[in-house]
Amino acid sequence: MVSKREGSALTTAGDLDAVARELTLRGVAPRVAVACGARRPGGWVSAIGGEDAAIFDLASLTKPMTAVAVALEAATSGALSPSSRLGGLSPYLEGTASAGATLDLLLAHRAGLEGHIAVFMPLLGGAFVDPVAALRSVADARRAGCEGDPPEGGFPPLYSDLGYALVGDALARHTASRDAGEAIERTVVARLGQSAALGTARGLEARGVDVVARAAPTEDVPWRGGLVVGRVHDENAWALTGPGGSGHAGMFGTAGSVLAFGQAVLDGLEGRGPFAGADLGWLVRERPGGTLRAGFDGKSAEGSSAGARFGPRSFGHLGFTGTSLWIDPDARVVAVLLTNRVWPTRTRAQAGIRTARPWAHDALHAIATSRAARPASSGV
Repeated sequence: MVSKREGSALTTAGDLDAVARELTLRGVAPRVAVACGARRPGGWVSAIGGEDAAIFDLASLTKPMTAVAVALEAATSGALSPSSRLGGLSPYLEGTASAGATLDLLLAHRAGLEGHIAVFMPLLGGAFVDPVAALRSVADARRAGCEGDPPEGGFPPLYSDLGYALVGDALARHTASRDAGEAIERTVVARLGQSAALGTARGLEARGVDVVARAAPTEDVPWRGGLVVGRVHDENAWALTGPGGSGHAGMFGTAGSVLAFGQAVLDGLEGRGPFAGADLGWLVRERPGGTLRAGFDGKSAEGSSAGARFGPRSFGHLGFTGTSLWIDPDARVVAVLLTNRVWPTRTRAQAGIRTARPWAHDALHAIATSRAARPASSGV
């Protein structure tokens, strides 16, 4: 069943429903939603399939939203820019190993941080996590050989949630928000007009959305009381911001709302749409040492989850819960795949999602391109 969205020409979603159904039959996840869009001269041609009204834990798809929020704020404020020092934005992080790291390097995974540390561990024993102390430990979590302020261009890249937790905190302070999730809602979601379909669990509920009823459940976690539904799956995000959102995880949304975000990013790079006026180019520019960009990942030469149809300049991101967003700037195609592949345990269908993603992204790219190529008189 297709979901209509203002500003898009929408097609019947029968073939998108077939993509979602195939992923379910493959055992990838019990809940699946897909969406794709292609820009043509008259605007976007878009469609949504599968569980189009369901809300999914977007996991690390929060990261590109954090990065875009920084870019949007940088366009309107002289107090924040890609070159801003972390310690200058979050004074209680002065004196930590990462105080001198810039937002650009933190977002590009080049600030020398470890990939992950478990700041949530006190919760397992019923203790409280002090967010400030936790963030200081995050800022001090440097890898061996990555001491001191980063050099120009940064340290060798290593994918890390930690930099995004730090940037999210700085973004929240800059926007006088409770946390990064609220800052993203104020900057990104408000511009998209997607406040009823995209946001933190706390924000969506405040706007009258029954998140628990509509959200796809994630994992059965005994220390969190059982099945996690309508609350962020990521343990560090839960420890730091609860039902709000950290810079690395915490956003929830429908396939249509994520599609709207991806389309706005592509439009913004071309100087149009709700993100026009912000410099998004620095987020997606290629960087030495790997495919990681600032808020996005580029397409690997071999074995990319984007599949074969997305071009070499494509960029996107994956989420641990089974989510993904890919953007092809040359074909002007956006594809979204949302699943709850971690239900009822994160070990479920790990191989399945790895093989399913390229297939699904190829299918969505082909569908979007085919529909955008049809004459306008066909009713597309």
